[in-house]
Amino acid sequence: MHAPARTASDRTALARTASAPVLVEGRGEISAAVVAALRSGEPPVHDPGALLRADPWGEDLHLALYLLYELHYRGFEGVDDTREWDPDLLRLRRALETRFLHALRAELSEAPRTAEEAFAPLLVEPVDLSGSVSRHLETEGELWQLREYAALRSLYHLKEADPHLWVVPRLTGRAKAGMVAVEYDEFGAGRAERVHARLFADLLVDLGLDPSYGAHLDRAPAVLLATVNLMSLFGLHRALRGALVGHFACVETTSSPGSRRLAAAMRRCGAGPAAEHFYAEHVEADAVHEQVVRHEVVGGLLEAEPELEADIAFGCAATVLLEDRLAGHLRTAWGAGRSALRGEDGGFSEGPGAQQNLEMG
Repeated sequence: MHAPARTASDRTALARTASAPVLVEGRGEISAAVVAALRSGEPPVHDPGALLRADPWGEDLHLALYLLYELHYRGFEGVDDTREWDPDLLRLRRALETRFLHALRAELSEAPRTAEEAFAPLLVEPVDLSGSVSRHLETEGELWQLREYAALRSLYHLKEADPHLWVVPRLTGRAKAGMVAVEYDEFGAGRAERVHARLFADLLVDLGLDPSYGAHLDRAPAVLLATVNLMSLFGLHRALRGALVGHFACVETTSSPGSRRLAAAMRRCGAGPAAEHFYAEHVEADAVHEQVVRHEVVGGLLEAEPELEADIAFGCAATVLLEDRLAGHLRTAWGAGRSALRGEDGGFSEGPGAQQNLEMG
């Protein structure tokens, strides 16, 4: 299956994916301090007690962390690139990361400690899919729910594979070779139009959504931001390289069945050929990737650094935890007939005129 040709209007919209995103407003004292610091070029100013009071799962902490991480990706419009390594921002980021990481470890204190135990449940399709978002979208989801799902997932998919690439210089031998092989596919195997981030931008265009990088940040709740922050946290710390491999292996292991259901959902709802193509592309590719990641990347890392096994298991368990939290949020909101997006009530359920800030300009 090949992605459809784009119109001139579509190409104009897609061109915006290359630009730096615009800063959003804060959601609390810490994120507001980060936004003010990035706009002014000054150090962040906040009450030190705010860090101790911050909810490790909350909107303020996760927006602040997301904004600080984004300096290592595209940055923000009007923000000097040198702020990426600003010592004051890095100190704040470290404090937020520590709070988030401690909350994860506390939540997962009973989680498996071996790779085999962590991945075994993921290798069998669950009999009960009642809590599965992809199953809901495949069988009874509405187009407005698909659009919300795509808008939220865009915060990762428009930089798909980027956070995982940070682990490559930290691996050796089989693990490095296997990781690069999979990443080569994620980045289009040498063809720009097949880069997975570009395919997702095409999906957004088919759904009538703004494909600009970071366009939907302001509507993404903390439960979604946490899933993206997890990748950046693992990717930016060499000490967490095992956790990043565990995360990547978890994603690749579970991707193919979910992608099959989402491709069917896009087809059933008439979302468009590019929307269906993105997920159809992942069905076969990720089935192959899963084998390479588990046997070569995870297996190679365990062979080279067996002391990292608990970290690999932790990375997998943390991924499952945060994806389950996101799925619960989506199913609860949609089950009540309301938007899962942050902000005004209604979302796409109000019809094509609702939430104009999500539409293509």
